[in-house]
Amino acid sequence: METIFIDGRSCRTVRELHLTLKLMLRLPDYYGCNADALNDCLSARKPVRLFVLHPGTGEVAEELRLCGQVIRDNGGTVVSDETQFSS
Repeated sequence: METIFIDGRSCRTVRELHLTLKLMLRLPDYYGCNADALNDCLSARKPVRLFVLHPGTGEVAEELRLCGQVIRDNGGTVVSDETQFSS
């Protein structure tokens, strides 16, 4: 299982979050930088383990939670010590 680490505080925008995911997961150039596109890409590969160091704030935190759910929906795991991140 591939493992990635994300600190939501390092992403100022939702787009930056998705560009970070694109880089870390080596997603294709056509990746649409949204949760639906993430689901499409992850459905065709081995599960991912995501460690969330901090979810960030505002829209970034919300999008990171959504991406975490996409990862879980595709057989992956999400680990975070932030209780508000768990769903």
